[in-house]
This record gives sequence, structure tokens and C-alpha cells, in this order.
Amino acid sequence: MSRQFPANVAIVGYGQSRIERHADRSLGVLAVETARTAVADAGLTIADVDGFVSAAMFPTAGDHTNVDGVTSVSSAWLAAHLGTDPSYVAGFQGMGQIPGSLAMAVNAIESGAADTVVFHRALHNPRARYHGNARVEFGGPEQWTAPSGFFGPVASIALTCNEYLQRYGATRESLADVCVEARKNGSRIPWSPWYERPLTLDEHLSSPPIVEPMSRLDCDLPVDGVAVFVLTTLERARDLPHRPVVVAGYASAGPTPARLPMHWPLDDVMDAGAGVARRLWSHSGLGPADIDLPQVYDGFSPFVWFWLESLGFAPIGDAHQLVSQGGIDSDDPTALPVLSGGGALGNGRMHGTPQMLECYLQLSGRAGDRQRPDASVAIACHGSPHLGGAVAYRSEDR
Repeated sequence: MSRQFPANVAIVGYGQSRIERHADRSLGVLAVETARTAVADAGLTIADVDGFVSAAMFPTAGDHTNVDGVTSVSSAWLAAHLGTDPSYVAGFQGMGQIPGSLAMAVNAIESGAADTVVFHRALHNPRARYHGNARVEFGGPEQWTAPSGFFGPVASIALTCNEYLQRYGATRESLADVCVEARKNGSRIPWSPWYERPLTLDEHLSSPPIVEPMSRLDCDLPVDGVAVFVLTTLERARDLPHRPVVVAGYASAGPTPARLPMHWPLDDVMDAGAGVARRLWSHSGLGPADIDLPQVYDGFSPFVWFWLESLGFAPIGDAHQLVSQGGIDSDDPTALPVLSGGGALGNGRMHGTPQMLECYLQLSGRAGDRQRPDASVAIACHGSPHLGGAVAYRSEDR
């Protein structure tokens, strides 16, 4: 980019529902309640909100019907059911849901299209076999992969993970270390489905692989849950109850080479990750040494290695050693607390909102017993480096 991001938009409040395997109320009801909580938390009223942004990509595969307000919640649905008359309503369509939709929210406020924007992410877990599919025939490019069992994201990331293991000498124990760290932190968070349920190394290693080398414990838990954030101008934010957390820059992954469906070679992932990092540092004016709180995405445990190396926190091929040597232990003040908020493995499949929420809570000084006294600059990563992106944040005095 030719200019540094202006950083004039801040997060001023949040709402987080309980994250459950299956909620006893509809996703739409959870979204409305959580949005009202977030707006009140920001010291505002629903009448103050004139913009809505989300990424409502249907968060599961298989034979399920997508119904707005039931299996997903769009910006328009939420705006209507909150009884508002907004000037800006938008939804991001793509894989990097949070970087893409947050960019839309920031740009709407910067351009004057809206003054106060509700940003939400709502995730649903249908009561059926995950990725269950009644198809018996496959056409197009899938005909060359799916009949052989190469179907769905677990098989895809297992192939990439195996490539990393073989190239750099990593082991399944290092994957286990990632999962144990995430669950340790998730077990400390009341809204997490893993609250007070940490994971041991032996439990992980005794869990049989789904697709070698990855077991179910290397995958985030499908859940029902909603997270909502309120954004406004930094000028206005300074008059609201909580310390503003400024969006300092963002970057999304660019297109990767065309491959067979869900074929993710390690080099493609890492090349894309390097591009995300380059754009993020350029956009924000920051670098790895400036970051107090990196929160990396962990929908699958190997993603932690890929993000650590993409962002420059570990040399290429060395992230698994950093992890195994305690380098991401959030209880060690000298380590990188990349999963201090529990991430996806410690909170469930919330598509990157745990990373965003941890950045907000820590930088606004609202993390309670988990508060890190030196946290003032953070980044949150979302998705795999080749499909998602990253957002930089910094705290701001009122």
C-alpha cells in the first residue's frame, strides 16, 4: 500500500453469548440478545446504531438448509429484528470473514456512510453428522478426489500437516502441545464449552487419528454461538465508558494457485502467509517486534505453526520447536501468548472471534484475572494463512 492506515475507528463494546455444542434457542435469538448486550456495553442505545456488518457464510457443509435467523444471521436480518433504520447494511462474502467484514465496517465509518456499526459473527452447529452428505456421485474436479476419501477440510489440512512433519521433523507431540495450551486457556473462560475442562498431553496422544496425523482434538468443536462488537469513530469513542481499541490495520490473503478441490500444498499456504504479513505490516506501520499480544488462528492445530512462521515470530520450519519448548505458554511472561484467549481449540468453532475478542479485552483492560499488564498492541489472525487474513489493534487513551 502507498499510505499508512489512518486508524480513526475503534471498538467500544462487545457481547459474547455462551458457546455451546447445541444451544436451546435459535441462533437469531442469541444474535439479538448478544447485540443488545454489546450496544449497552458500549454505553449506547440501539437508536445510536446506523450500520450493520457481518460475514454470514454458512459455517458447515453437508445436507443442511440455510435459513437466515436459524442457521446463519445476516446483517439485514439482525438490523430488522433489532428494530433499526440503518443507513449502512453490508455482508462480506468470502473465506476471510473477519478481516473482510471488519474492513467494510471500518471503511463505512471512515467514509461517513455510518457513524456506529454493529459487527457480528454467528455460528450454528446443525443437529446432524458434521459434514454428513448423502451424495453418491461427484462431478467436476471433485470426481478425482472425493471418491478416494479426500473430502472436507480435515483431510485437506492433514495433507498439509504431513508435508510439514516430513519436511521439518515435527511430531504429533508438538500438535498435542498446541491443543493442550489452547484448552488450558479456554478452560478458564466461563462462556467456553471447555470451561473447567483442560486437556492433558496423554489424552491428546491417545485420541486416534481421523486423518493421519490429526485426531478430533486437533480440530475445533462445532458449536452454536454469537459474538458482537460495536465500532465508532475514535473521537466519539473517547467519550464512551471503556478504553477504545483502535483498528490499526488489516490484510487478507490473495488468490493462491489453482489446485484440485481443497488441495493445500504447504508452499502455497506459506507463500500466501508471507503476503498477508507483508501487507499487514505495511498497512499498519507495525512489525513483529511491536506486537505485545499475537493471537493466531487455530481451527486446526497446525495452523498455529503456519501463522507463527508467516508473521515472523519463528523461522520457517522452527515453529513446532518453539511450541514444544514452551514458547507459547501464556503463563510464562517471556513466551508468546498466541492462544491466551483459548482460540478455536479452547472455545469452539467461532471462526476467529475468540482471537478478536481476546485482543479487545486485553487492550481495553477488561480481561479480568487474565489481564496482561503490558498489552497495548495486538494482532488477530483468522483462517489459514492462504484463506484468511489478520487485523492489527492498539489501545488508545480516552
